[in-house]
Amino acid sequence: MLFAVPKKGRLYDQCLSLLNNIGIEFNRKPRHDIALVSNMPVALVFLPAADIATYVAQGNIDLGITGLDIIRESQKENDTVELTRLGFGKCKLQVQTPVASNGLKTAQDLVGKRIVTSFINLTRQRFAELEGKSPEEMKTQVRFVSGSVEAACGLGLADGIVDLVESGDTMRAAGLHAIDTILDTESVLITNRHQRFPKLVDTIKQRVEGILMARKYVLCQYNIRRDALDRACAVTPGRQAPTVTSLEDQGWVGVSVMIEKKILADKMDQLKDIGATDILVLQIANART
Repeated sequence: MLFAVPKKGRLYDQCLSLLNNIGIEFNRKPRHDIALVSNMPVALVFLPAADIATYVAQGNIDLGITGLDIIRESQKENDTVELTRLGFGKCKLQVQTPVASNGLKTAQDLVGKRIVTSFINLTRQRFAELEGKSPEEMKTQVRFVSGSVEAACGLGLADGIVDLVESGDTMRAAGLHAIDTILDTESVLITNRHQRFPKLVDTIKQRVEGILMARKYVLCQYNIRRDALDRACAVTPGRQAPTVTSLEDQGWVGVSVMIEKKILADKMDQLKDIGATDILVLQIANART
C-alpha cells in the first residue's frame, strides 16, 4: 500500500511524529522520496502537500495526509474520503486588506477589485458567491502568485489578498488585517473511494484515532463514598461510563474515568467539593476507540 505524506513544509515534522507514534517503522535515505516500512506492507511516498489530494483521488496513492485547504483548492473533495482530522496544521484561509485602506472593511468591498492569491479556485468561488455570478462571469480580478502573497498590496499589485494565516504575525508586519475567513483548515487523513487495501487502511485509521484520543484525554482515578457516587458520575461521566470498583471499606468505591485535558482542572475541583479523595491523573500513551 502507498501512503503519501508531505515531503517538507509546515506539516512535515508533525507527520513524522504521528507516524512514529502509530508504530510505523521506516528509514528514509537522504534525497529519497520513497521509504519502505519494515513492520507493515506499506511504502511511504514523500510528495509536495499540494499534490497529495490529486494522487489519492486518482487512485495512484492509497492513503495520504494533507491539508483540508489543499483538498478543497484542488477540488478533490468528491473523489476522496476524509478518514479523520488530525488536529495539527490548523490555520485559516482569510481575505486580507491593508489596514490603511479605509474603504475595504468586508469581503463585499473587494468585489470588482484586484485580488492576489495562491488559492485561485477557493477565492473565485468565494467572490463569485458575493457577486451572485459564476466564476467565469464575475468582475473581481483574481491573480495567481506562488509565494510572498502578503507583499502584493504593498507593491501595488492588488487591493487585497487571500492566504493562509496561522498566528497572523506575517500579515500584521505587512500592514494587513483580516476582513473575511473563507475556510478553517487542518491536516486530514484521506483515502480514495476505490480502496485496494481496506483492512490496512482501517488499521492505520484506528491507530491514528487512538493516538488522537490519547492526546485529548487523561485517565482520572479517585475514591468516593458510595452514597456520593451518582454525583461523582455526573461530574465525570467519561466517554461511555466510569469504571467503578468496590473497596475494602464497604462505604467507599474507586472510580476510573477518562476526562478531556482541557476541562481536567475544573473536574478535579468539583470532585474535591463532593468529597472525592486520592484523586490521581495518569497520562494515556495510546488507546483504541
